[in-house]
Amino acid sequence: MEFATFADRAAAIEAEPADLEIVARVATLLEDAADGDGGRTVEVVARYVQGRVFPAWTSRTLDIGPSACYEAIARAAGTNVSTDDVEDRLAEVGEIGDVAASYDFGGQRGLGAFGNSDNANGGGDLTVLEVDDTLRELAAAEGAGSQDRKVDLLFGLFNRCSSDEARYLARLVLSEMRIGVGEGTVRDAIGEAFDVPVEAVARALQVSNDYGEVARVALGDGREGLDAMELEVGRPVQAMLAQAGTVTDALEDWDEAGVEWKYDGARVQLHHDPDGVAVDDADATVVDDSAGDTRVFSRNMEDVTDALPEVVEFADDHLAEPAILDGEVVAIDDDGSPLPFQEVLKRFRRKHDVAKAREDVAVRPVFFDCLHADGEDLLEEPLTTRHDRLEAVLREESGQEPDEVEGLSLLWRTDDPDEIERIDTDALEAGHEGIMLKDLDSTYSPGRRGKNWRKRKPDVETLDCVVTGAEWGEGRRATYLGTFELSVRDDDSEERRSAGSAVEPQNLETVGKVATGITDEKLAELTELLEPHVASEDGQTVELEPAVVFEVGYEEIQTSPTYSSGYALRFPRFVGVRSDKDPEDADSVGRLERLHE
Repeated sequence: MEFATFADRAAAIEAEPADLEIVARVATLLEDAADGDGGRTVEVVARYVQGRVFPAWTSRTLDIGPSACYEAIARAAGTNVSTDDVEDRLAEVGEIGDVAASYDFGGQRGLGAFGNSDNANGGGDLTVLEVDDTLRELAAAEGAGSQDRKVDLLFGLFNRCSSDEARYLARLVLSEMRIGVGEGTVRDAIGEAFDVPVEAVARALQVSNDYGEVARVALGDGREGLDAMELEVGRPVQAMLAQAGTVTDALEDWDEAGVEWKYDGARVQLHHDPDGVAVDDADATVVDDSAGDTRVFSRNMEDVTDALPEVVEFADDHLAEPAILDGEVVAIDDDGSPLPFQEVLKRFRRKHDVAKAREDVAVRPVFFDCLHADGEDLLEEPLTTRHDRLEAVLREESGQEPDEVEGLSLLWRTDDPDEIERIDTDALEAGHEGIMLKDLDSTYSPGRRGKNWRKRKPDVETLDCVVTGAEWGEGRRATYLGTFELSVRDDDSEERRSAGSAVEPQNLETVGKVATGITDEKLAELTELLEPHVASEDGQTVELEPAVVFEVGYEEIQTSPTYSSGYALRFPRFVGVRSDKDPEDADSVGRLERLHE
């Protein structure tokens, strides 16, 4: 296929406003790209329409910046055009494709011009595969003089371009294709072009993360070839994502919820194979023993193996079979307690002197999912099966309990809101962000953000409640007050407040208890604050005079016979002490009613 044909079709796709017609046009483009070259042109075109030169899973790039591209355009445009001229025109026009298309290319000579002295008007003889070969050569250039070599190669391409070809070449080089073609469009177009079910295309994309390869396989081997595609250790796939949600909604949607701690770390995908992992060698994916047994990828599928030697060591020490694991890397202090997310980033961004960075910020991996184990893909298995397999992969000896398995994120299975609240409290006390809620029957869907995984939604509303009781803690917290009883003013309080009367215990109605979101240090402060207001004690239970107001977040308000207000706060969370408010200023039952409605 000539590159001019690709550019012409890209222009038509860009001008088409209707989504279905865009799919049809991309499908026709893919059909016409089937040039009998083993599907290579189809493979390239399927990527190019999305503005990609390389597969989505690889970290390879052209590594050429805008300035180099502007220089190549200026050289191809003529001796009277400078890089500054190109930049000035870009400032006026606003889009690099239109800038490139505004010049007449084809008459310039020099290294990289490919000897086309007959191409004075530009365009007409440049093929899609020639463009791809040149861009891959450009990407591979490294070392001294590599940037000059990249500019020379790109100049040679522009020197053979017509205006339309230059428009889309410039966009492709700078990853600014923007013709209205997304991943879903190409997925549907592959199905339409090669008469294969879209669900088969979608599954193949999940395991390969390469639209070009899937298009080539669909062309050559149809549904059977797509169904045979599998995950490959060393080739990352997109991470499954979560959306915000509530405990109440999760338990209403599922018979039982999977609950995990939510770590304040960075997502990683671990690929390990004792026989050597697959690596990208510019033209294919091959197994290379010299690359090591383990590769680590970030959420964006960037190879971060060298920056995280602890993760590699963990894999070498704990994994005896090929595996692909999904998890987090958490920064820890000398005691093993988690550090903020910003500390993890210091490690991810480190390319040099990793040993020094490791001394400054230590990290440990925690895994919560298993995508592949010992030659078996697990994407289509339910979460319960995948987690059981994860536990088996990480367990070092038989009889080891789950909480003893290093690197394993525990998965609780429950339909009890109170147990979920306890897990959430434990996660916060351990220094983590809270909890994740997961459908135990759900499969693993790379790249999708759906309702099967839910991050517990942050509190969006707060109440000011009077603290009317508490309980002494246990263990290391035996000297602290905790599990604070919360109350609001009754419906007759407004008149008394207007008259300047103090709130008495009989003027308050209970609405729940809070123990979540409070550190040991904060408990010590609260105990010191509340002890002067202790009215009576009975064992661990303490009755408090109405004197202190807490600001409390919550997930929702429910009707409840348990508390005298007739309402209960679901999943209350301590926000802070309202030292600026007296009990007379606390919220009322009436406000509870309005919020509930």
